[in-house]
Amino acid sequence: MLLESLATYKDMNFYRFLNILVAGSLSVFTLAAQNNQGPQTPQEKEKALMEGIDKEVQRLSELLDLEYWQEFYVDSTLTHDLKARNEELEKMQQAKVENRDLYQAVFDKWMQQIDDSYKRFFTPQQWEKYWKSSGKRAQKERDKRKEKALKAAGELKK
Repeated sequence: MLLESLATYKDMNFYRFLNILVAGSLSVFTLAAQNNQGPQTPQEKEKALMEGIDKEVQRLSELLDLEYWQEFYVDSTLTHDLKARNEELEKMQQAKVENRDLYQAVFDKWMQQIDDSYKRFFTPQQWEKYWKSSGKRAQKERDKRKEKALKAAGELKK
């Protein structure tokens, strides 16, 4: 009798868990469908980009205790480089480029450009803090992708 009630209890917990899992999955899919209502207009893309830039400027300002002029340079750098990156990616899309690695290479090129710009106007202490918080990890990932691409290119030549 006790074993039967324990088995029933375990079954109830399993079904409760299963119901929660299914309900959670459905709500995630519903939210994804609502958020993905089709292609964004150029104005919506521009607005989203500018909001992202503002958030990043604020994050870096708080993290690194940036001076006003440095905030201006971060904002200018991100605005110029991210717009240029997006334009380059859009040209690739319009040309029907399908190689994911080529898109990643363009992305990495512009992120490297941003890091190089930051290094010019951050103080050594700010740069070190930025580098430890995110820059070093991002650079390692870019280097790994570049090395992988070079290996693949070398194998193609053989």
